This record gives sequence, C-alpha cells and structure tokens, in this order.
Amino acid sequence: MTQTIKKSFKDIISGTVLLFVAKVTLIAAIVSYIIMAWLVGDSINSFIASYLSWIPWEWLQTTGVKVASIAIGYMVFIIMISIVTSFMIEPLLIELAKKHYPETKVVGTPNITTSILISLKSAVMMFLIFIFTFPVMFIPLVGAVYMLWLWSILLKKPTIYDVSSLFISDKKKIKERTKKSTLLSMIAAAFNYIPLFSIFSAVFAQILFLHYILGGKED
Repeated sequence: MTQTIKKSFKDIISGTVLLFVAKVTLIAAIVSYIIMAWLVGDSINSFIASYLSWIPWEWLQTTGVKVASIAIGYMVFIIMISIVTSFMIEPLLIELAKKHYPETKVVGTPNITTSILISLKSAVMMFLIFIFTFPVMFIPLVGAVYMLWLWSILLKKPTIYDVSSLFISDKKKIKERTKKSTLLSMIAAAFNYIPLFSIFSAVFAQILFLHYILGGKED
C-alpha cells in the first residue's frame, strides 16, 4: 500500500496530470456554477432551513443553514470533478499504465454511457445520504470520518469500473484486487479537506486504483 501511494503522488505532480486536472477543473467549475445558480437557487436553502427547524436553538439553525449551504455548493463541485474525470480519464490511465507497467495490455474500454451512469448513481447516493444525515458532520472527529466515507462513495465504484474495464476482463480478479477499495477511496477523498487540493481527489483515486490493481500485492 505504501508503494502504491508513493507512486500515485509522483504521478499526480507530473505535467501531464496537472494539465489534465486543469481541464477537468475548468469544465467542472462552469457546470457547477450553472447548477447552483440556475437549477438549485434558494430551494436548497429553504429545504435546509425547514429540515433544521426541529433544533431548539435559533443561532444553531442559522449557522447550520449557512454551513450546509456552503457544504452543498462545495459538494456539487466535487461531484462534477468526479464525473468529468471519469468521462475524460481513459487516455491518461493508458499512458500511465504504459509508463509503469509496459507489459500490461489494454483489454477493453469503459462504456461512456455506463461510466457516466455509475458516476451519477454514486453522486446521487452520496448527495441523498448527505442531505438526510449532514448533522453528523458537526460531531467532532466522527464528522471527519463521516465526510471521508461519504466522499468515498462518490469515488469508489466509478473508479473501479474505469480502471478495471481497461486492464482486467476477469470479474473474480477485479473483486480480488479491489478488496481495499473503500480505504483507497477514503485516502483519495482526504484531498477534499483542503479546497485548493480537492481538484486532485478524483484523478488521484484513479491513479491510486491503477497502481493498486496493476501493481498487484507488491506492497
């Protein structure tokens, strides 16, 4: 696991990956702005205020609405980063695989429609869980782990599909090599705790899974 993480960090600071992240971030930022400005608007704030109305302390209700609104906006951006990354990642994964594992052959290609649907399903699941459980984020320590787990939902299944579809055709082998997928996803999700670095979370997850799956048990 240690070697897998080290390799992933080396890759993520390469010029190729940084350029990829820049493209993804630009697209995700534009789409996120459209969603938050036109499609969501005040309806989310109204929902949050209504949802928190059971809390007896008015100051906590007000603070909760503000924090949750910011968190939702941030989450929409992270979701879009993940979806756009999944949509564009194939050439980058192939390039990195050729660099680190030249004997590994590309055995397939992710179906774009399936990839997007898996990403959307994971995003909707994460968003719904967050909407109905977000007060947990205010619990010290527990809230930190809760957010990592929540973000891992967004990354886990789309990343497994994107990477495995390119290099592994045997479903049993995929299952065997993704046993620690939740832990890997949570490690990648840690980038989201630093806003400036959150743009690397999804691509780091993809690279992390690439090395873990293709690198076998070398750690």
